[in-house]
Amino acid sequence: MTLTLAAIAQLVGGEVCGDPAKAVVGAAAFETAAPDEIALAGAPRYLKRIDATRAGALMVPPGFEAAGRNLVRVENPAAAFARLLSVWHPLPRPAAGISPAAVIGGGFSVGVEPAIAPMVFIGENVSLGDRVAVHPGVFIGDEVAIGDDTTIFPNVTIMRRCRIGRRVILNPGSVIGADGFGFAPEGEGYRKIPHTGSVRIDDDCEIGALNTIDRATFGATWIKQGAKTDNLVHIAHNVTVGENSVIVAQVGISGSTVIGKHAVLAGQAGIAGHLTLGDHVTVGPQAGVGKSIESGTVVSSGLPAMAHRTWLRVVREVPRLPELARRLAELEKRLKRLEEKK
Repeated sequence: MTLTLAAIAQLVGGEVCGDPAKAVVGAAAFETAAPDEIALAGAPRYLKRIDATRAGALMVPPGFEAAGRNLVRVENPAAAFARLLSVWHPLPRPAAGISPAAVIGGGFSVGVEPAIAPMVFIGENVSLGDRVAVHPGVFIGDEVAIGDDTTIFPNVTIMRRCRIGRRVILNPGSVIGADGFGFAPEGEGYRKIPHTGSVRIDDDCEIGALNTIDRATFGATWIKQGAKTDNLVHIAHNVTVGENSVIVAQVGISGSTVIGKHAVLAGQAGIAGHLTLGDHVTVGPQAGVGKSIESGTVVSSGLPAMAHRTWLRVVREVPRLPELARRLAELEKRLKRLEEKK
């Protein structure tokens, strides 16, 4: 698809500096873009090297100028570039309609323009909204409801009674609504605790590949509007994840924990159960969180999690530990000699 800079500016709410009739056929990286492509130059490190790119056009912040270059100036270049990329590279969809090779149970209802691929299994009393795309190998259990414009990629499993909102993306291999990890000690063994609840994923969420989001014991495990998870994330039973929170790869959240809105959990962080992490909390990579965290707090990497400023002071002292240990040993010897003289 060929777009002029004028059309791109209209699409992203920006302004053209240069030739509005300049046509580009696609987007590419700053370093590799060709004269018929547009590149992103939103950060200072790119703006300082503007002459190093061959791109025919650049998406830049407001007020930026570069003589002889075609620019699209916009308030948030990264977000605008992402919007433009989605025009050239929309999410893939199966063939329109419902494949005869899909297996569909009774009581099924579906909105307009479905795209349901071969080898999909849909259970009893399932409801799909408008323009839902379901890729091959997906399992959708009984009484599941899925909202408009949601995309479900291959080999996703959605267990019974789960609720998926509008414009949700479920990436390949994720399991939504498996039983939580709950067992009651009984004698020398354990008795399984049935998990009778469900999972609720609200509008505009994206769930990464190979996530596991467990159903609640009672009620619902709840992923609120706009939350995003990376690949290989585990969210246990009865967890609540707040609006527009971001959970990075290999994070594990134990049962009944509540995450506030706009939280960021960095890679491999582990969150214990029955805690509350407030709004705008940031948890560093590999942090082990064993107690609740107030809103607006940044906790560092490692075990145990601690305030980020405290962690910085600790790290600064680590290289001095051998010298401090030597001096402590000398002081102990001097103290012992003084005690012996007394």
